[in-house]
Amino acid sequence: MRNIIGKAPFVFLLMPVIAAIVINELIPKSISTIPFMVIAFVLISLSFFIPATHAYRFRWLFGSGVFLLIFSVATLSYAYEREKSTFNFPNSDTVYQGYITDIPQEKPKSIQCNITLNAPNKKKVIVYFQKTDKSSSLAPGDVVVFRTQMQAFKNFGNPDDFNYARLMRNHGFAASGYVPENQWMVTGISNRTPYVISQQIRLKALEFYKSFGLDNDSYAFVTALTLGYTKFLPQEMKEAFRASGTSHVLSVSGLHVGIIYLVITSMLFFLKGSKRKNIFKQIVIILSLWAYAFITGLSVAVIRAAIMLSIFCVGNMFHRKGFSYNTVAIAAFFILLSHPFALYEIGFQMSFMAVMAILFFKPKINRLYMPQNKFSATLWSLFTLSLAAQAGVFPLVLYYFGTFPTYFFVTNLLIVPLANLIIYAFIPILIFSVTGHIDLVGFDFLGKVCLWLFQKICRITLDVVYFFETLPAAQIKDQYLTFWGMILVYFLVISLFVRFENKKFAPLFIFLSTALGLFSLQTMESIRPKPLQLVVFNRPSTSEIAYLQGRQKTTFSDSGNTIIPHPTKRIVRISSNIFDNKVSEQPFVSDYLILSKDNSLSMYTLKDHFVTREVILDSSLSGSASKRLKGQCRELGIKVYDIAESGAFIVNF
Repeated sequence: MRNIIGKAPFVFLLMPVIAAIVINELIPKSISTIPFMVIAFVLISLSFFIPATHAYRFRWLFGSGVFLLIFSVATLSYAYEREKSTFNFPNSDTVYQGYITDIPQEKPKSIQCNITLNAPNKKKVIVYFQKTDKSSSLAPGDVVVFRTQMQAFKNFGNPDDFNYARLMRNHGFAASGYVPENQWMVTGISNRTPYVISQQIRLKALEFYKSFGLDNDSYAFVTALTLGYTKFLPQEMKEAFRASGTSHVLSVSGLHVGIIYLVITSMLFFLKGSKRKNIFKQIVIILSLWAYAFITGLSVAVIRAAIMLSIFCVGNMFHRKGFSYNTVAIAAFFILLSHPFALYEIGFQMSFMAVMAILFFKPKINRLYMPQNKFSATLWSLFTLSLAAQAGVFPLVLYYFGTFPTYFFVTNLLIVPLANLIIYAFIPILIFSVTGHIDLVGFDFLGKVCLWLFQKICRITLDVVYFFETLPAAQIKDQYLTFWGMILVYFLVISLFVRFENKKFAPLFIFLSTALGLFSLQTMESIRPKPLQLVVFNRPSTSEIAYLQGRQKTTFSDSGNTIIPHPTKRIVRISSNIFDNKVSEQPFVSDYLILSKDNSLSMYTLKDHFVTREVILDSSLSGSASKRLKGQCRELGIKVYDIAESGAFIVNF
């Protein structure tokens, strides 16, 4: 770490930003920054009055002052972002005005719109408009007035779920609401912020792509590959790319921006020779990169790559190295300073860890083998790039998802070049589409040939991905790491790679000690007793009951009226109303009565057949049915638990 900071002083400036975000995350109340700022200015001021003979001895004064100053600024930024995502809306229907910021998403029964409110408070919310022809025509920038009761984001309460409320907070959203057809209107005004304009351009690009007549898979793939728009991707395609270790191809990131950089550099081959031409070339490349970032919706990954490559271009202007730890730190510094919650986004963590790993591991792997020709050098470079990136992200993948693609080193050698080829092949299609009005002999024929070739390459790419997904042991599953397990794996990987170039005993000792610690930790986790639980999950409009032990889940059949086995409790599940006009000689006594699926169920009827301590209302019931059943339970003096409202219901063994 000391070596990295020595080479990249901007890493030191990144540390107070990360420290401020982590500390503020752990402390419920906002930290007062005034004392830190005062101390910072005092320390910085004192550093200027130190005699030259003692300057080196007291150099820590200026460094400490800068550290505290950046810490204070990052704390203010964090407090501002936290306030924007805090729920403080009235508990009643209220009229709001705001503008749509992103491309609306079509849901089964609604149109989801991300909206920035103009009044009464400027916060980001998610609004679900009832699906109609009118709501389907909404677009980024439209200013709408609507009436709804805002709801705070809440977790489903399932033991195996991620923190949904925190995810929404990290993305800057404060609330959500549903708006019926007659409770909103478009004002006819359009708000054109830079971000909205980027989304409008993205939407036009999506419509432009439709004119090519691509099949559904090719269209979904190319929109994800070139625009980073993944909403059209079918779930099976996402799973296939994830299992093959090439999911990074589907989200526009450093790979895609790098390809665009190479394309633009190739097109500007004639701008070489003089210093003036080189400067002009680098400026054109920088502007083109940010134009591409603008078209793809200004995502964090693209902004990070654009910042890094822009710094690289500036370095090229003055014949200096531009891509280093410092470059990565500068990109992270500005992103986290403007959007502190990005630190907790999985995409941000994986993106930066991949780049840091490439910078750290790739040179060490390259020294293991020196290719003798250009072809083998290209293959070796792709292999080392993929291996270095995976070395940086696989501990995170195991920590968050518990999965790991086993054939990543092969699939990346095939898919990354094919992705490059697709982007290169897409350029003539764009040219022929833009110049389609030109009536020249063979011009239309060439356009059709390019389109056919492009579709074939897309099909081949998808077939390769699907093929590797079907191979035996294509993906390691359910191998989760704890947080400390993930840290130990990183130490293990780093010490192993350091050992490649440093034959001293220290790296080997660290590697063996870390391996022993990891083995001990995993052994303790495996032998630690895991409680067995019966869980009625909170899945919207779905009924799911399962036995859960650790991360192992055995789902119970969701059909029919039945008794659910439990050693000490009597648990009955009713999912079909067969009790009308029926008589029971003696009611069945139960501890829990789970009602699901059938909205016609009535406690007035069921009380003649069952005596229960508590009624559990499954999330598969409609909202009106749950409300009615809760009212009946209260009238009958029966305890009731609504899963959709209170989260999953758990019965321990």
